[in-house]
Amino acid sequence: MLWLKALHIIFVVTWFAGLFYLPRLFVYHAEASEPVVRERLKVMERKLMIMTHIGGALAVAFGIAMLVLVPGFLRLPWMHVKLTLVALLIVYHFWLLHLKNRFARDACGWSSKRLRWFNEIPSILLVAIVILVVVKPF
Repeated sequence: MLWLKALHIIFVVTWFAGLFYLPRLFVYHAEASEPVVRERLKVMERKLMIMTHIGGALAVAFGIAMLVLVPGFLRLPWMHVKLTLVALLIVYHFWLLHLKNRFARDACGWSSKRLRWFNEIPSILLVAIVILVVVKPF
C-alpha cells in the first residue's frame, strides 16, 4: 500500500505540474504576436500536454489501485468529496486539451486575462483535496 501511495503522490505532482504550467503557456501564447514565438509555444504546449496526460493517467491508476486494495475508503464521506473534486480535475484536464488544440490551429479567442483566471482552478482544487485527505474533516 505504501508503494502505491508513494507512486500516486509522485504522479499527482507530475499531473499538477502540467495543470499549473499549461495555462501559463496559454497566457504567453495569447499575448504573443511574433509567429516564431507562437510556433515555439505550440511545441511546448504539445509536449507538456503529453507529460500531463501521463501524470494524470498514472495518478488516477494508482489512486484506483489503492481503492481496490482498501475498498473501505469508499465508505468515508470525505473520500466521496475528494473523488468529486478529482473528477473536476479530469474535466479541467480535458478542457486544457481542447484549448491546446485550439491554440494549435490558431483558433483560440480567449484573452490572457481570462486564461489567468482559468489558471487558478487547479490551485483551488488542490487546496481542497489536500485538506480533505490530511484533515479528513468529516
